[in-house]
Amino acid sequence: MFIQPWDAALDDAEWQTWIADGHDFGLLSVNGLPGQAPLVVPTHFAVDGIELLIHLARPNPVWETIEADPNVTFTVTGDYAFIPGPWRAKPDVPPTDGVPTSYYAAVQFTCRATIVDDPEAKAELLRRQMAHFQPAGDHASLDPDQPPYGRMLPGIRGLRLDVTEVRAKFKYDDHKPVEQRTGIARRLTERGQGLDAPTAKQQIRRLDRIGPWKP
Repeated sequence: MFIQPWDAALDDAEWQTWIADGHDFGLLSVNGLPGQAPLVVPTHFAVDGIELLIHLARPNPVWETIEADPNVTFTVTGDYAFIPGPWRAKPDVPPTDGVPTSYYAAVQFTCRATIVDDPEAKAELLRRQMAHFQPAGDHASLDPDQPPYGRMLPGIRGLRLDVTEVRAKFKYDDHKPVEQRTGIARRLTERGQGLDAPTAKQQIRRLDRIGPWKP
């Protein structure tokens, strides 16, 4: 993922807060076997310290490739919108000469994967995921010896992804004039399609923190 200086995360807290703010679904990418394309799996995840916790169905084709090479990438993307060219045109040029772009936030984790097969270890991984996704505890006991989850555990395998590097990108035209960025955020709010509202929120948040861009 290419990151311009003005698109980089301001600090670790920025991307950590963004992930914690409900961005818990991403793409697991693993190297393909020789002669095969990489495999990409969409999945929810939970954060546990410096690890990401995932579980997938046992028939999933990623297991053989992870056993051959445990180095994987996990990518989370959100708060994205297409920005039409006229919105970005400079005041002294025709609106049709403006260059369109995409706004988005993305966090890319480089990880080393460990497969979890022990029944109790899988149950503990699921407990930690449930603590994130169903914190009210409105689910049956996650016990490998008790129904309903006990009989289901053999059908899944867990993954602990030990994060070795994090690259975060917040692409919201931070190098453009303040007036233009404010105007685009307003236009996004007015358009109100898809993820326009959260995209505008991210742009305003970055604008408030950065102000005019200073190389």
